[in-house]
This record gives sequence, C-alpha cells and structure tokens, in this order.
Amino acid sequence: MQESTKKKEEAGDVLQLVGFQIGDEEFGVEILKVQEINRMPEISPIPNAEEYVKGVINLRGAVIPVLSLRQRMGMEEIDYDNKTRVIVVDEEGKTMGLIVDQVTEVLRLSSDVVEPPPSIVVRKEAAYISGVGKLDERLVSLLDVKRLVADVDVEA
Repeated sequence: MQESTKKKEEAGDVLQLVGFQIGDEEFGVEILKVQEINRMPEISPIPNAEEYVKGVINLRGAVIPVLSLRQRMGMEEIDYDNKTRVIVVDEEGKTMGLIVDQVTEVLRLSSDVVEPPPSIVVRKEAAYISGVGKLDERLVSLLDVKRLVADVDVEA
C-alpha cells in the first residue's frame, strides 16, 4: 500500500493550484498557467466587446485582454474592492487577465480527489470547469483555462 502511494507522488499526481473566490464559490487554476497576480489596474475599454470583456491592460509593454470571470460564468457583477485581483494566465501563448473577487492560497490537491464536474450543472460556468476537487470540507472547482481562452474572441 505504501509503495502505491509513493508511486503516485513520484508520478506527479498532486495538482498545484492558485485558489481564488468568486462570490461564495472557490476555484483553482493550475499554478503553471499563472504568470502573475496583480491588484486591479486601470483597464482601457474595448468598443463593441462582449460584456464580460472589460478591456485591455498594458503589462510591461504587452497589451493583455482582461475579462470578468464573474460575468463570464453568468454571475452578477459587483463593485471591485481592495481584495479584487487580476490573475494573468497563459495558455499556449494566449495571455489574458481574469478578474476575481479575491485570491486565497496555493492549493495542493491529489488527483485522486478530483472528479468530473456534475453533469446536472446548468450554469455557464460548467463549460469552463474541468473537475471538482475535495479539500478537507471544501469543494474546489478547477478552471479549464484552455477552454476559457479558446472561447474569448478578443485579439489585442
């Protein structure tokens, strides 16, 4: 039994995630996809963009589209506060900022506690969730950055 556990650890079956919240829900995004986490910068709006696309930011000379993850997942928009953050993610060379209510912590989840999202979920967010992990008494929805980036129609 111990050998099996050791093999899992060696195989890299522990997911490292940046944890964040939107409302009362907890999410995680693979730490390797996160470039940086910033306080709310000044965002330049993009005319005729989707409602969830808040605009673009200048990040050390690179123009990065920023979207409200809250709106993208069909949740009501709220005012930004001092906990609001922009998580800058990169997926296969596409970089974008995701506005979240707050960043919580770095999470470590064993892949054997991650299950596919329930098929009964009907909210928009279901399309961008790759799984649900159990961490102590909490549930953490794993954000599918690849699907999210592919669905955003903004070329900065």
